[in-house]
Amino acid sequence: MATKAKVNRVESLLKLTRFWNLLIIGLAQYFTAGMLIDRHHIFDFRLFLLSSSTALIAAAGYIINDYYDVKIDLVNKPDRVVIGKSITRRYALLFHSLLSIAGIAIGFLLNWKIGVMNIGSAFLLWFYSNELKRQPFIGNFVVALLTGVAIIIVDVFYRSGNALIIIYASFAFFMTLVREIIKDMEDLKGDNTFGCKTLPIIWGMRKTKMAIYFILILFSITIFLLNEFYSQLPLEYFLIFLFIPLVWLLARLIRADTKKDFAWLSMFCKVIMLFGVLSMAFI
Repeated sequence: MATKAKVNRVESLLKLTRFWNLLIIGLAQYFTAGMLIDRHHIFDFRLFLLSSSTALIAAAGYIINDYYDVKIDLVNKPDRVVIGKSITRRYALLFHSLLSIAGIAIGFLLNWKIGVMNIGSAFLLWFYSNELKRQPFIGNFVVALLTGVAIIIVDVFYRSGNALIIIYASFAFFMTLVREIIKDMEDLKGDNTFGCKTLPIIWGMRKTKMAIYFILILFSITIFLLNEFYSQLPLEYFLIFLFIPLVWLLARLIRADTKKDFAWLSMFCKVIMLFGVLSMAFI
């Protein structure tokens, strides 16, 4: 029985820290270093430490987010609630603190700039969970910005100055921004019940969709201009890995009107991001 309880606790912790999301973050950093900078970096132990520090900060962010959102999640996603069930609130705070400190410490071990960026990321993730998540747009923006920083930090560490990294960081930023707004649409009921002021609540679904359409257009223009002036990748590359998936996302978004629809769109945004990461291998 004791062994089974330990296994359940480990499973709960993996669920709480969004293990698969952390894996995608690590994969993105490894592909950035190995495919966009130098393939030899894949075997660099320092890259492992860099990815580990980023994953630890992100995991701590997921924990503190769930810590503050237990009541909301019991309405929106009751089957995903871990804190207060298999993991106590006190242990959740302990795990958050330990993971944050470990991520920051590893960052300073690598480079003082990485350490400072990790401190900033840890603070913003806490501030997002405590306050910004319940405000219109700013919370979405912060999460998207930190996702882009997870790519940029590889360039900061290796000092490559590769323009392609800016393109991929922009891609990560915009796709995360869209996904975060879609998640707010999915979680409308719980957020509204507990007084959140997200875009779907203050603008309504129709205007929020219009905002996403605008972001997708701005996203496409930004990526095209960055490529035109700094990188010159073939148009077919963007057509296969970006624009066709975006058109499909847009078509589904236009017709979406249920929680299930928005949950599918949120998942599809993650698939697009994974396609984007894997596309680095073809450059």
